[in-house]
Amino acid sequence: MAHDHEGPLARLRRGHEELVLRQLRTHGPLNRAELGRLTGLSRTTLYDIVSALVDGGAVVATAPAPAERRRGRPVETLTLHRDAGQAIGIDFARRAVHVAAVNVAHEVIGSASAPHGAGLTWEKRVDLAARLVGGLAGGTLRLGALSGIGVGVVGPVHDSPATGASAVGAPALGRPGSPSAGSPAADAPRPHEDLPVLLRKRFGVPVLLDNNTRLAALAEATWGAAAGVQDVLYLRLSHGVGGGLVVGGALHRGARGLSGEFGHITAEPGGRRCSCGKDGCLETVASIGAVLDAHPAAGDLDAFLAALPTDPAARRVLDDVGTRVGTVLAAVCNAVGPHITVLGGELAQAGPALFEPVERALSAHLMPVSRPDVDLRPATLGEVGGALGAIALVLHDSPLLTRYQTPNSVE
Repeated sequence: MAHDHEGPLARLRRGHEELVLRQLRTHGPLNRAELGRLTGLSRTTLYDIVSALVDGGAVVATAPAPAERRRGRPVETLTLHRDAGQAIGIDFARRAVHVAAVNVAHEVIGSASAPHGAGLTWEKRVDLAARLVGGLAGGTLRLGALSGIGVGVVGPVHDSPATGASAVGAPALGRPGSPSAGSPAADAPRPHEDLPVLLRKRFGVPVLLDNNTRLAALAEATWGAAAGVQDVLYLRLSHGVGGGLVVGGALHRGARGLSGEFGHITAEPGGRRCSCGKDGCLETVASIGAVLDAHPAAGDLDAFLAALPTDPAARRVLDDVGTRVGTVLAAVCNAVGPHITVLGGELAQAGPALFEPVERALSAHLMPVSRPDVDLRPATLGEVGGALGAIALVLHDSPLLTRYQTPNSVE
């Protein structure tokens, strides 16, 4: 009878341990007070669970440096043991592969990138990703029980209504969101449904998949410009225009994986035809191609950015782009109320020439009560943001990856 009585207690204790580990995996280093608020456990229970995890080596307790100590008992910081395993993120961009690795203590171990031609097969893209991963941390990465691979891809990632399996990439031509010939997305590598399977076979760990721009939003909220913020709006101005929402600390995917398509909000009624089939989308005025079309003398983006200090015409183009971007952002902000708005992508390298008109338009179109709280920041993670966001997807979504059951996971 004693054995029957102890079974539920042991399961309860394991549940408490998993809860503590999940919070450390999701949020990174925390003190006991912060853990108590996040878990809801009593002080006595939390102390007992944390002590056991520290004694067992799963959690490390670190006292503050002498210069940081205040009067009273030092406040220890608790982290997962950095050697418990790593998580890998891969971003299959249009013409490049970006990889990154992070340990379970939320420390970035390394990152790498390599360009490739548009015609490279998915098998060879996976080979390239494996070579890049193999070079991280001097080849010392260890795939343990807490490991996983998060993957970012171009285009919508949604659930197939027919099979329930992951359907990756743009829908068929003629449906909303599909790239038309000659559009910025037309040369994007189109993942097939076997991509997660290819990766699972290569690395031997669970694979989680999502849109790479949306993952960049999660990365900026985890390690970047909005680190630790629960509600973040991210917009990337690149060859395409897209973004993502982090709501309550979690990535918002939306129905059929279509959240974050801010580039297809109308910015110029009756304007140019967009790759999605509508007219006047933000992408038709704020993508790199649209900017260069408006100022063809520049030739390429680097030349355009270099000309900004001395070329009034280039500054007028960017002023118009920033005004339209800020107007669209204000509409989204009025709807979702983010704490921080992050602007990234290659076009964001223009700096104040872009950010100043964006901020003016934001202020003009936000509800008056929201204007004092506008916090627009440049993205900080660069081209590796999608790969880091893929890692955040792994760390946030799964305390034990073998229990993560969604149509976008392969185990």
